[in-house]
Amino acid sequence: MLNFKYTMETSRIPGFYKLSVVERLKIIAEYASLTNEEVEALSNFGNLDVEVADRMIENVIGGITYPFAVAVNFLINNRDYIVPMVIEEPSVVAAASNAARITRSRGGVQTSSTDPLMIGQIQLVNIKDPWSKRALILEHKYELLKIANEQDPILVGLGGGAKDLEVRVLDTLRGPMVIIHLIVDVRDAMGANTVNTMVEAIAPYIEELTNGKVYLRIISNLADKRIVRARVVVDKMELGGEDIVDRIVSAWAFAAADPYRAATHNKGIMNGIIAVALATAQDHRAIEAGAHAYAARNGKYTTLTTWEKNENGDLVGVLEVPIPVGIVGGAIKTHPIARIALKILKVKTARELGEIMGAVGLIQNLAALRALVTEGIQKGHMKLHARNLAIMAGAKGEMIDRVVEVMIKEGKIRFDKAKEIVGKLVEYKNSLYSSSE
Repeated sequence: MLNFKYTMETSRIPGFYKLSVVERLKIIAEYASLTNEEVEALSNFGNLDVEVADRMIENVIGGITYPFAVAVNFLINNRDYIVPMVIEEPSVVAAASNAARITRSRGGVQTSSTDPLMIGQIQLVNIKDPWSKRALILEHKYELLKIANEQDPILVGLGGGAKDLEVRVLDTLRGPMVIIHLIVDVRDAMGANTVNTMVEAIAPYIEELTNGKVYLRIISNLADKRIVRARVVVDKMELGGEDIVDRIVSAWAFAAADPYRAATHNKGIMNGIIAVALATAQDHRAIEAGAHAYAARNGKYTTLTTWEKNENGDLVGVLEVPIPVGIVGGAIKTHPIARIALKILKVKTARELGEIMGAVGLIQNLAALRALVTEGIQKGHMKLHARNLAIMAGAKGEMIDRVVEVMIKEGKIRFDKAKEIVGKLVEYKNSLYSSSE
């Protein structure tokens, strides 16, 4: 233990990062007046070793576990997949599995994707003649690419590496800036570390070349050169008839025209994509940021999917979204469950993983739209939510189903109602036990 006196009233804790996990937790338990049960709950790292967790991020004091599920029935590019998903929201996995099932009769989902190209940005300022400097940088393009590729000869040997250089003049509130884009093929990695290393390596040469000043040099999470496309045809009879097809297309048209609706429409897509990202230990924040930026790329926020009715009256859906993922490096190889998830998926490349995630996003969107235009989103969702409430209220075993049944019948799916029902059932059970003695 470090030699300092900790005062409960302050968050100023010198050397906190140097302490062990146990020592940190002891301090936080005192600060927050945690009970022994709460400390014990935090101390449970589940399937992640405490030493691994402590190396993954800083100031670790405990662990948190989310359910790891699998969605079934997926047919993608004529191949069957069982898809791992990590999510806390009820009905998502069930909806994905059911929607995937009804797409199988028309061949499931077909996907394609571009090469795994990521963009590294370099911000050049203090330039009086930006257009001239843009031309000058492009004149030295191949020299700069050579310097970038010297940073990762292994990646270059695998066929990846810096492939191109783009230069823009950007008008800003701080005057004109020259923005250089380094285009890097990152192969089976997400690519952030590689790209950041490369742009940092060429930044001094750009300064020397232009007599300007480089500020930012970092990857862009708008990975619009790393696009996944997914397409599905859904038999109208599988959906419940042509009227349901028309309703789904109308619901999509609403979202495409209105950003308030589009945000929720796209959230449903990301329910699927991010659940797979979490299961496989991807940078889900980067995926989310890039997807929503892509949805607004034309100056207005709109949908990531398009839904139409074809000449046969069947439903046709298309998704287009950047999905930067990896199967090597970072937490992907550190976290044991991520490795298991990739094994379940049986993927061989990051590109294949991205296409699977795109397919899941499209199917998740189909499930949500179908529910919205028929029974409403709450019926299935609230039934599963009722189970969670029953468990929270103390129900176990067969009692869980009984509590759910009563809540749904009375139309009162609330925690207080769950507690009330559990209390009555326990009281009834105790009275039966007493009368039998």
